[in-house]
Amino acid sequence: MALSKDMRAAGLTGLAALGGAALAALLGIPAGALIGAMLAVAALGAAGHAVGLPVIARDLAFLVIGISLGAGIDAQVVPHLPGWSVSLLGLAVALVATLGASSLLLNRIFGIDWQTAVLASSPGTMSNAVAIAIEGKGDAAAVTILQLMRLVILVTLVPPVAAVLGAPDGGAAADRAVMALPALVLLLAIGLPLGRLAGRRGISAACLLTGILLSGIAHGAGLLHGAAPAWMIFLGFTVTGAVLGTRISKVDLRAALRLAGAGVVVVGMALGMALVFAVITRALTGFPLGQILIAYAPGGVEAMAAIGLALGYDPAFVAAHHFARILILLALVPLFLRRAR
Repeated sequence: MALSKDMRAAGLTGLAALGGAALAALLGIPAGALIGAMLAVAALGAAGHAVGLPVIARDLAFLVIGISLGAGIDAQVVPHLPGWSVSLLGLAVALVATLGASSLLLNRIFGIDWQTAVLASSPGTMSNAVAIAIEGKGDAAAVTILQLMRLVILVTLVPPVAAVLGAPDGGAAADRAVMALPALVLLLAIGLPLGRLAGRRGISAACLLTGILLSGIAHGAGLLHGAAPAWMIFLGFTVTGAVLGTRISKVDLRAALRLAGAGVVVVGMALGMALVFAVITRALTGFPLGQILIAYAPGGVEAMAAIGLALGYDPAFVAAHHFARILILLALVPLFLRRAR
């Protein structure tokens, strides 16, 4: 009976996500599949319906997005590395500044204890922040709610802002070769168990990172060419949006309303800081401002990586920066937690 209920919930969630993704894409909304699926599933949950997806669907979606990002890594990437080093340094400084300023704001202005403030302010790796909170550091419920508020606001705002700041030539993305089906199946067959194993070992965004690494190594070595087919990437965005929507549906509304002011203020400040650092990096490197904003935006790693791919920005640039974001935050958050006094 429980299995039947789970299957019905998954089927209903999938239909809502596909409908929302298709509608948003038809309306021409930037990263429409991701945003449309997220809002449709959140609305379904708010209406009182059970929502949920199998974990394997989530992992496959993240793996497909990672493979598509890794497909942008080839020999032509090498000349860009000096410029990327400047941008990656800017990302590191932006993460330190954002985490520090947001934590202080939550702690001093809104009276939230320091550990909760740090975990709630972590600009990415939401699953890692929530896991640390559940282990006894800070208020896990408050961390989850504030992280979800940040994620929802940024997933909704960043795509149109990034598209306006510097929309890339969509033709280049559309003309990319499609990876051979046997090669794609092989990557999925290898990447899924590796990614799930890494996830069980506590690595954030494990399937996304596994896809980036496997695909990037294979493409960089010249063993593979082309990206995943467009329909598969669309499904990856749709499932990612549905996952975000199911997370939203589990939030306690009264608790969220109590933290709404803190969440909106912190997200606004973090996005403003990301934009400032993106403008500085744009002046130093000449990369498109929208592309840098996607790399610097303090949203969930999987969601921001998917948005960058959906908008047609350089997939290798996006992959490198979000890979670096995870590594920096995994080292940075424990340092901030230890300075609780």
